[in-house]
Amino acid sequence: MERRWQVLAVVSVAVFMAGLDLFIVNIAFPDIERDFKGSSVATISWVLNAYAIVFAALLVPAGRLADRVGRRRAFLAGLLVFVAGSVLCGVAPSVVTLVAARVLQAVGAAFLLPTSLALLLPEFPPQERAAAIGIWAAAGGVAAAAGPPLGGLLVEASWRWVFLVNVPVGLGAYIFAARLLRESRDERQERPDLVGTAVLTITIGLLALGLVKAPDWEWTDGRTVLALVASGVGLAVFWARCLSHPVPVVEPSMLRVRSFAMANTASLLFAAAFAAMLLASVLFLTGVWGDSVLAAGVSLAPGPAMAAVFAPIAGRLANRVGQSRLAATGLTLFAFGCAWWLWRVDATRDYAAELLPGLLLTGIGVGLTLPSLASAAAASLPPARFATGSAVLTMSRQIGFVLGVAILVAVLGTVDDSDPVSAFQGGWLFMIIAAAAAVVAAMSIGEIGQEAPTAKVVPVTSESVS
Repeated sequence: MERRWQVLAVVSVAVFMAGLDLFIVNIAFPDIERDFKGSSVATISWVLNAYAIVFAALLVPAGRLADRVGRRRAFLAGLLVFVAGSVLCGVAPSVVTLVAARVLQAVGAAFLLPTSLALLLPEFPPQERAAAIGIWAAAGGVAAAAGPPLGGLLVEASWRWVFLVNVPVGLGAYIFAARLLRESRDERQERPDLVGTAVLTITIGLLALGLVKAPDWEWTDGRTVLALVASGVGLAVFWARCLSHPVPVVEPSMLRVRSFAMANTASLLFAAAFAAMLLASVLFLTGVWGDSVLAAGVSLAPGPAMAAVFAPIAGRLANRVGQSRLAATGLTLFAFGCAWWLWRVDATRDYAAELLPGLLLTGIGVGLTLPSLASAAAASLPPARFATGSAVLTMSRQIGFVLGVAILVAVLGTVDDSDPVSAFQGGWLFMIIAAAAAVVAAMSIGEIGQEAPTAKVVPVTSESVS
């Protein structure tokens, strides 16, 4: 195998591993809660949210820091940190240590994603980069499709294997990466805004805390109000840092481009609905219908499988149909899938007639939406800003993920336990509302024109890999 394809394989494995960790952990959620006596859905939700919060906040600064210290060095360090975090997750004796280990995993993942693309691009001539990036991006789609059934199989042995499976894969990737990858850096890259990064992390954490704990504390309790108000203050401080710092986490100039701003808004809203759907599906199947985790994983597989099938189709259609219209179509299908569950699903198990149609609709919707919004964001910016813009888009999705999980936990915690289906009906209603709002944002993207090739051919500069 030629060297460049070996490099592609190695970095794609790293992306697959980081992507798999999202979908596979959702499947393990019920068993983790059951294993740690006295824990609740609200408590265990931090296993998901801690990862998403730290990953979102560190993604852009990690890429810029990698420019300074060396992209190969940062990639290898990210792999080792991710593997170390996975080991600690697998042996965690308590929820607190599990959440702390997830934070460590997120730090490693934040270095893996931007550096993997930066190390990949120099290996391919410009005319082959579109194909290489397509394969690199497809690793996430494969992870989504493999996550539910693979997670179900691993949890049959123990939920700890959901994390420990990363160890041999990560170490194998490290050995090959250390031999294959070439070092590159840009010492002119300025130091990223680490204070702004910390403010963003705390702000998202406080918002999630207020939403998750509100059912227990009450919405009018001083602790809930303090958490939510403090998150608002933190957001204002963060934006002030972005306006004043020479190397901000989010560049205000990019958000002044309407199509880019609306693509990020749609991504945040859609990610909230998507994350809530992932978690709600697992909890409903295991908690209401009484499925085993393995059965739940197999039952959910058609959804991500449809997403993996339709994502490349959306990539080819985006320029012809228009990113805005294609994303709005996908979001509408997603909303219809959630509406089907709201209309049809009840406590009596009927998978083929009640759950499966919604899974197929939401899966197609995901497949059409994600590439369209990514293309819209990339095509809205000049070529030198593509990688930075992609990092901001990913950050928006991760923040949406945190909000979706937190809001779902709040909804599930405010409904009478004697009627569990009504709790999930509230969750499905939230997903419909979030997806509908995302449709509005997607339609506001407007016509971008024919600049979308900037999402395919990425010049290797300091800016393009930050």
